Amino acid sequence: MSVRILRRQALAIFRAAVAAADPGDAVRRHLRRLDLTKFHNIYVVGAGKAGASMAAAAEQVLGKRITEGLVNVKYGHVAKLGHIELNECGHPLPDRRGVDGANRIAEIAKKAGQGDLVLCLISGGASALLPLPTKPISLEEKQATTQLLLDCGADIHEFNTVRKHLSRIKGGQLAQVAWPASVEALLLSDVVGDDPGVIGSGPTAPDASTFADVAHILDKYHLTRQLPASVRRRIRQGVRGEIAETPKPGDRIFRRVRNTIIGSNRIALAAAAQRARRFGFRTLVLSSEIQGETREIARMHAAIAREVVRSGQPIRAPACVISGGETTVTLQGKGKGGRGKGGRNQEFVLAAVPDISGLPNTVVFSAGTDGTDGPTDAAGATADGSTLTRNPDAAACLQRNDSYHYFAALGDLIKTGPTLTNVMDVRLILIGAHA
Repeated sequence: MSVRILRRQALAIFRAAVAAADPGDAVRRHLRRLDLTKFHNIYVVGAGKAGASMAAAAEQVLGKRITEGLVNVKYGHVAKLGHIELNECGHPLPDRRGVDGANRIAEIAKKAGQGDLVLCLISGGASALLPLPTKPISLEEKQATTQLLLDCGADIHEFNTVRKHLSRIKGGQLAQVAWPASVEALLLSDVVGDDPGVIGSGPTAPDASTFADVAHILDKYHLTRQLPASVRRRIRQGVRGEIAETPKPGDRIFRRVRNTIIGSNRIALAAAAQRARRFGFRTLVLSSEIQGETREIARMHAAIAREVVRSGQPIRAPACVISGGETTVTLQGKGKGGRGKGGRNQEFVLAAVPDISGLPNTVVFSAGTDGTDGPTDAAGATADGSTLTRNPDAAACLQRNDSYHYFAALGDLIKTGPTLTNVMDVRLILIGAHA
């Protein structure tokens, strides 16, 4: 089995995972099970990279029953709709269009009364796409805080704990605005563990975290002194109990709220494994909950590849080892040539390149199910045992986080365009039968 064939099979396995995470099918199935006749008005709001496909599915079921609707989506992640407006805005850094859209979403939710339904469609990216900073924090100060969190390597749970306490809409506060209407939130999970309070920073879910938790996270990453003054002031006030906490479990506002996970990384990995078995691979799914520093996780996967090749453990070739979840990238020193360009999936593959060098019939693949990896137009990248000989600059590119240009030079970037779904990442190790 040639490496060229393995590369094609890796892409096909990834596409099977993405197809299984189609949010449109899941939204339609869920809405058709609901009794919608009891509601006077139906308002549709939401945000996320899968917002367009989720909104299109809601339109197909609800049609003219929709009183008003607005969903914030990432630039370019759109569809043609008739009853729900899509508002394109910035991700991963929030922008003014995002603020305007989030404000309008809050206004729509506020219109709903008892006997009405607020349908909330949330998918990966919603945290950045629903920026409504609490006063007096400005958009620019929220952007600066977001960039600090992106650069320090905070995981998504930590990231969203901070964001919820700087927002007027996150951490259950959208449900608070919509009270006493009924709220049906459909969630496409892009977080490890599928916690509704973390997905999209939980706009309709109770928030168990506190201002004290925020202070601990900022101290952990030594960010407190770097924060804008307005952010520091709000956190201090929250810790002292001078301003209200986010709505907590047991609050009455959640009595008419239902949060439902309609898609997840686990479902995507199961579909990937099924496709791999159809190709004839012995298949092992490691976990859908892998977190940690990207390059360390990559070296662990490369070690598994070497073990499969040399001992047939933990699975004999032809083998497909699959993992999911979401790793983090801590930006390193700029190094020669300045800081580079890339995302966690491209960096994962680049970090594995030296450790798989020379392995026969071995391919490493990693890509984001949303079709975009970090601030790039690539979903991820792929490499094999000969990659290092084709481009020996792996260590230097890794030092400056320049995975994008490393793989662009080889033609090994994975570019799918927006997939209109988002259930974190899919990582593959393929080892051919004659390795």
